[in-house]
Amino acid sequence: MGGKHVTGVQEAEGRAAGAGPLLLGVRHHGPGSARAVRAALEEARPRVVLIEGPPEADALIPLAADEEMRPPVALLAHAVDEPGRSAFWPLAEFSPEWVAIRWALEHDVPARFIDLPATHTLAWGRQEDEAAVEGDSPADAETADSEGDPGPGPADLRVDPLGVLAETAGYDDPERWWEDVVEHRGVGKGDALAPFTVLEEAMGALREAYGSGGHDRDLVREAYMRLQVRAAQREFEDGVAVVCGAWHVPALRRKTTVAADKALLKGLAKVKADMTWVPWTHRRLSRMSGYGAGIDSPGWYGHLFSAPDRPVERWMTKVAGLLRAEDRLVSSAHVIEAVRLAETLAAMRGRPLPGLSETTDAVRAVMCEGSDVPLALVRDRLVVGDVLGEVPPTAPAVPLQRDLARLQRRLRLKPEALERELELDLRKETDAARSRLLHRLRLLGIAWGEPAASRGSTGTFRETWRLRWEPELSVRVAEAGVWGTTVLSAATAKAEADAVAAQGLADVTALAERCLLAELPDALPTVMRILADRAALDTDVGQLAQALPALVRSLRYGDVRGTDTGALGEVAAGLAERVFVGLPPACAALDADAAEEMRRHVDAVHGAVGLLGDAPAAGQGHLRARWQSVLRVLCGRDTVPGVIRGRAVRLLLDDGELALDEAARLMGLVLSPGTPPADAAAWIEGFVGGGSGGGMLLVHDERLLGLVDAWLTGVPAEAFTDVLPLLRRTFSAYEPGVRRTLGELVRRGPGAGSSAAGAGSGIPGFAAELDTVRADAVLPVVRLLLGLDEGEEHIGNDLVGVTG
Repeated sequence: MGGKHVTGVQEAEGRAAGAGPLLLGVRHHGPGSARAVRAALEEARPRVVLIEGPPEADALIPLAADEEMRPPVALLAHAVDEPGRSAFWPLAEFSPEWVAIRWALEHDVPARFIDLPATHTLAWGRQEDEAAVEGDSPADAETADSEGDPGPGPADLRVDPLGVLAETAGYDDPERWWEDVVEHRGVGKGDALAPFTVLEEAMGALREAYGSGGHDRDLVREAYMRLQVRAAQREFEDGVAVVCGAWHVPALRRKTTVAADKALLKGLAKVKADMTWVPWTHRRLSRMSGYGAGIDSPGWYGHLFSAPDRPVERWMTKVAGLLRAEDRLVSSAHVIEAVRLAETLAAMRGRPLPGLSETTDAVRAVMCEGSDVPLALVRDRLVVGDVLGEVPPTAPAVPLQRDLARLQRRLRLKPEALERELELDLRKETDAARSRLLHRLRLLGIAWGEPAASRGSTGTFRETWRLRWEPELSVRVAEAGVWGTTVLSAATAKAEADAVAAQGLADVTALAERCLLAELPDALPTVMRILADRAALDTDVGQLAQALPALVRSLRYGDVRGTDTGALGEVAAGLAERVFVGLPPACAALDADAAEEMRRHVDAVHGAVGLLGDAPAAGQGHLRARWQSVLRVLCGRDTVPGVIRGRAVRLLLDDGELALDEAARLMGLVLSPGTPPADAAAWIEGFVGGGSGGGMLLVHDERLLGLVDAWLTGVPAEAFTDVLPLLRRTFSAYEPGVRRTLGELVRRGPGAGSSAAGAGSGIPGFAAELDTVRADAVLPVVRLLLGLDEGEEHIGNDLVGVTG
């Protein structure tokens, strides 16, 4: 800026003489700026407060006074015809803009937003996305998924103003410079405007040197803000205060013509936009990209703003409370010593007060005993924090959002920023309703919860979820609003549309499973019709085999949830029959990668058929026998890759449909000298690969181990390097104990005893025959685990089921 700069006293006198508006340049989300804004407004007592932000949100300002409004929150704007195109303006308790809004409401002073309307901001983002698709995206483009102006240190400026000012002052860390100059500086009486005058002078010098920082968008925004300031001056004369990013203050102070500013705004694209308040989180404030605001320590800033006095002592007390809650030994003496150390470090480093770096160093040394592990917890829980804001129910919202909020209250599922696990017992009505809600939201693309492995039980009547509410989920809810006004109707419509658009049979079967989990009875007929049509037309055995397990899982979930799955069972049985017919030809002439993929399909189909064979539906009992016939065909065909033949033999052996002698005979044929080493290694991988089960088979049967050992020692040297990766992959999957036992057996040498783990082998727990005395000793414990009475005679059958 080329004009003259004025002092704080001269500015106050100038305003009294009609010199212009009171411009309060701030750092967004800066507690020092927030305190200074409050002091300046108390002293100046303006008649209107103008705030950088989208003017469409003016009608939402009164909600900031609602008792149920708790920051951090954000203004959300989204395009009506494209809800996913959105923009956020986050506000924390320590944000200067929030303080200005609250001051205006408390003093019955009008407050208005004066930044470029969101209708233009969202249209700008659409144009840039289209340009990016065409390969002509400008280098300085911002995304529409932003939060407005980042202030004097934004990530999208080629020059970081805070960095330049800090370097000029001899600091290597901009955050430390800001803390020393602003956050640790008290506002004295009669000195309320001085910080803004100094910051304006500094930004004026930077704007003279760097212009707009390389972004034409700022010039357009500043032109619009100048027009709004002029309009306010005509209405309120000199009683106008403006709270905006300090980077913009020199531009707002500059004298320009109305015609020149309107020329910059001519021809801007528009979209129809809606706006509301949404909850925000401290964790999102700490992220520079996406929806974040780019501050490293929102929890620390919130503490500095809210602490009435002695901020360091109060902070150390918070840290001690957190560490004690995690069962760490932290006493009041630790707190006292940590405060002393932080103050000493600040004095040694020439700082007016201890900052975050000093308190962190003190906490590490005194309370964490030099370890960064508990310190990471302090940073995650306190320095950043998991605070989630709240907005009142009276805030504008799409009907789907209101229905979701109603369900959350009824089911007592409060959205929280901190990730937590939720265990559900589907036999309980409330838990079943919670499960349905979470599954429906996932189908709508609202990933509030993610399924997790249950630690307590593997039964289908139990589910475990990891819940965490992220601010952008509000956008996903707005997007999903196009499908319906309630969660149920929206999920039903989305499922039907997804079924029609599904590309493959596996996609439709997965969708059928999700419909059952979400209990969408109106969508299931459409999905089942498309599933039956696709299954009848699909000739790819791999696709059919991939689709079958999801169908069978759906049958199990339907049984647990009381859903009629008769039609689904018929489709699954028909699909299984088609797999049986097409699998043997499809397994011929496959390369190594295709053979491995087909082996996985064989495993999946085997598990699915096992469940179908146990199902009570009519006409499914014969499937298991048909499948075993297919496995016998696979294990006897030379054109089938070795990994599939070996797996087929193993599955028949595990099911008791193949005698151990026959399995040993088949292995002996494969491992004969006439078989290429690579084919033999693949057969071994299929037979004993896939975890510790195959390893235990070798441990318990000396003949199989002896065959493998004899074959391996006879592999020619030139072929050994080719089969080594297959063998390493096979045996590395075993548990360490299994590998150790196999090593002992090989060291002793197969054939040294009557069995691979004979009585004379020295390995405890193994013998040639079953030791009935030792087996009887565990029966009382097994009865207790299974909840059986002492007199029950079917314990043997139960034991077979458990061990099988």
